[in-house]
Formats: sequence, C-alpha cells, structure tokens
Amino acid sequence: MLVLLTGATGYIGGRLLKGLEKSGRQVRCLARNPEFLQSRVALATEVVKGDCLDRASLPPVMAGVHTAYYLVHSMGSSGKFEDEDRQAANNFAAAAREAGVDRIIYLGGLGAEGQSLSAHLRSRQEVADILRSSGIPTIEFRASIVIGSGSLSYEMIRALVQRLPLMICPRWVAVKAQPIAVEDVVAYLLQALDLPVGEAGVFEIGGADQVSYGEIMKEYARQCGLRRWTISVPVLTPRLSSLWLGLVTPIYARIGRKLIDSLRNPTLVRNRSALAVFDIRPRGLKDAIARAMHNEDLEFAATRWSDALSSGGKAQTWGGVRLGTRLVDSRTLRVAASPAAAFAPIRRIGGTNGWYFAGLLWRLRGFFDLLAGGVGMRRGRRNSETLAVGDALDFWRVEAFEPDRCLRLAAEMKVPGRAWLQFDVEPVASRPDSQESTIRQTAIFDPAGLAGLFYWYALYPAHRWIFAGMLRSIGHLAQTEHRKSP
Repeated sequence: MLVLLTGATGYIGGRLLKGLEKSGRQVRCLARNPEFLQSRVALATEVVKGDCLDRASLPPVMAGVHTAYYLVHSMGSSGKFEDEDRQAANNFAAAAREAGVDRIIYLGGLGAEGQSLSAHLRSRQEVADILRSSGIPTIEFRASIVIGSGSLSYEMIRALVQRLPLMICPRWVAVKAQPIAVEDVVAYLLQALDLPVGEAGVFEIGGADQVSYGEIMKEYARQCGLRRWTISVPVLTPRLSSLWLGLVTPIYARIGRKLIDSLRNPTLVRNRSALAVFDIRPRGLKDAIARAMHNEDLEFAATRWSDALSSGGKAQTWGGVRLGTRLVDSRTLRVAASPAAAFAPIRRIGGTNGWYFAGLLWRLRGFFDLLAGGVGMRRGRRNSETLAVGDALDFWRVEAFEPDRCLRLAAEMKVPGRAWLQFDVEPVASRPDSQESTIRQTAIFDPAGLAGLFYWYALYPAHRWIFAGMLRSIGHLAQTEHRKSP
C-alpha cells in the first residue's frame, strides 16, 4: 500500500514521515527540491520532484498511490495565500482522482463553521471542501494549537515568556483553545491509515484541556520557574501585534499577522467523535509542554553545528548566532593531529588539569558561584583521564561523551538560564587514519528572560576571549600529544 506524503519538509510532515517509515509502510514523498529531503529519509523511502502549484508535475507523483496525505499550505507566501492554497488543492484533487487514489488524509484547523473565521482558518476549511469534491474518500482532522518543540505556536509562547517579564496582552490572549501535543496529532494521522477503505469524515481533535493563550504562557512560565506578569489592553490590532512579535520572537511579521488574525476565533472541540473512532487519548497541557521542553533539548543537542553555523566557525552577528531563542558562539581549529590525539586534552579538561587558559578567571568564577549558593569549582573530576556521562566536572556535568569524538558539558553553576559547552572532533580527510583533525568548540546559552540576555551580552567579550584562548591551548596540546604517539 503506497503512501504519498506531501509537506515532508514541514513541521508535522517531518514527524509523520518518521512514523510512517517506522511502521514499515511504503512511502513516497513529494518535494519541490528533492535534494533537500533525500538525506533525511530512509533508504526505502522514495522522493519525487513535484509541486502542487504545477499541475503537470503531479501525475508521476500519484502513480500507484493508495493513500495521500495532504499537508500543504501557503501561509508563508508573500502573495495571497488563499489563492495559492485553492489552486494547490484543486490541482492535487484532480491529479489524485485521475490516478485512482483510494483515500486522502488532510490536517486542517478548528473553527466553528458559521463564525466569522479568519482568512487562515477559512482557507483551511475551503481546502478540505476542495479535496472532498474530488469524490475520493477524505479524512479531515481539524486541530487547535499544536504544542511541540519547534511548532510555530510553541516557539512564539516560548520566546514571549523567556524574554518578557511583563507582557502586554491584547484581547486575543484570552480566547479559548484546546491545544494538542504534536505526538497526538501524528498518532491520529497514522491511525487514519487503519480505517476501512472508503470511510470518510471530519474529526475534531484537541488536548484534554480548554485554555487560553494566556494560560498556556503561564503554564510554560511555571515549568521554567519564571515569574511573569501580564497587563490586559482592550485593543491591539493584528498588524501591531505581529510587528511586536517580530521584534521579540523568531516569528516574522507576515506569518505573525496571519497567525494572530486566527487567534480571535475560539478553537474548541465540539464534536468528540474522534475519541470513539480512534484509540488515542490526547494528553493535557501540562504534559504537552513538559514533553516539548524535553524534546527541544534532545533535538537541539542533535544539531550539527557545521550545518547550522558558518563554516569558518565565526559568529555571524555580534553576540553569537541565534538558533531559536538560544545563543550560540562557535569556532573551529584545524590541527596536525589524529582525532584520538586531538581529543586527548578535551578528555582531560578540568579538575587538577585545569581549563588550559585564564586559570585565575576560572577560579574567580567558581568563587563567585560559591558566594551565590552554587557548587563552585570544588567538585573537581572523578578521574583525571577518563569521563562518563553523568560525571561531575567542576561546575559542569557530562551530558554526552563519545570517545575521540564529542564531549558536551551542561552548566551547573548559577546562571540566569541554561548553558552548555561542547567539543567535537572530526578527521579532516574523513578517514579513520587521518593525521589532521578539526576541533569545534561551541558555547550555547538558553537565556531566562531579560536577565539572561543581559548576562550573555555583558560577558560575551570576556567569554569569547577565554574560549578562543582555550581552543588554541587545546590545539597545541593535541599536536604535542600526536608527536608523542607511536
């Protein structure tokens, strides 16, 4: 049973792709730029070039397809996204009908029909009607706010709470929604494949709690241990709100305006048939946010800095590169040493071996940490030669350790936020016997509010000088270690 997935490079589609591959389904992905997706799919997954706005490109994509997922939208378009959504849906529906596709599964948005819906929600429901008009049995899911690391709504909430101790809240902040965890959305989409062929319907899906955006922000702040205050204002237009979001969040104004315009509509589940048809019991807001916070750390830790940062390792802007709300300062050094020799001084760092540069400043930082009630530098390290995940290392803790390859330390000193220091070593020639290596040193800071931002930028010049000196010393020690090696 061949499954066609559109939107595989998007947020929901990317997660659904992994679920489909894990289930052993035969999957084909439609992509405008297959080369961007090819490296992210399993070997058995087929990636075919196509564009829903180009009708002529769709017949080869549809050939032999049993079920097609339609996860396409044009909200990021600089033009009239409703027109593009309408054209894409018409092209897709016609091509699916001609190819004899048995079923379409579509993810849209909640919003009571008959209300004065926003353009975004109105377009989502219009797309569903176009897909149904093809005559192909269509399963439509209508979801409220999706909570998950990286989702548009979650990143907006995260940035607002982290950066603003006092928030001006317009009327839309009090509108009720039924946020749903991204894991539950993907579970619904996967279980739809198990419904009998020919079954169709509209299923409203939401989490266990009905809350406002303001309550979502308060729960996120509670789980982060932050105190936040809000001031309600009667009027703040979507345009002004979107410009404000563009200043303090990763969301740029064009999408922010469309998003906020949709927030004036309550998005609550009124028809609970999904709970009877599907074996899924969506989690509540507290659990959804906890899962998102846990997953964002895992996903961020898995980032390849060579992909995310400039190849030379230099910061692109003063204060480091922004990845979401995190701040990253990274640099590389090429050394005439094998990966094992390059990693040796990294493996021995801290404790009695010291931090290789500005030792007095490291001791002063530990002293001030003790005064603030932190652990200071007194813990040292368990063993001067070996490390293991979970080891204490001065005022750090080993979070990840791959011999001769990677060391990631999580800060346990008192800082207004969370901090990591990571070292990666790779052979220059990508061969196990390479006699040259690249060492990448990356400092990551996740600031907690304005205090965290002030801390990062105030100390950034000193940190940059210290970390650069540390990397040079590590490089010198690595080459000395290499010369000693047999």
